[in-house]
Amino acid sequence: MKRMLLFTVLGFFVVLISCTHVQSTKDAPRITKEELKAKMGSPDLVLLDVRAEGDWEGSHEKILGAVRMNPDAVDTWAETLPKGKKIVLYCA
Repeated sequence: MKRMLLFTVLGFFVVLISCTHVQSTKDAPRITKEELKAKMGSPDLVLLDVRAEGDWEGSHEKILGAVRMNPDAVDTWAETLPKGKKIVLYCA
């Protein structure tokens, strides 16, 4: 039940970007929760949780396999992401 709630919330906040070029969030394509669920476990998917540290630490709802990245430091980690993979950022 918690996982379904998380995916419901996730559907509103997920932004899909490609590592081959950086896009602003208003230009980035979005992905639905159903599309994300279908891609889970794919080696071509990198799932990043970009919630603020306090929100992340206080939450019991985390997507298995997601890596938490500091949203305030995106300029330091964005270039380290693997090329040629689908990068999904989410916050809830």
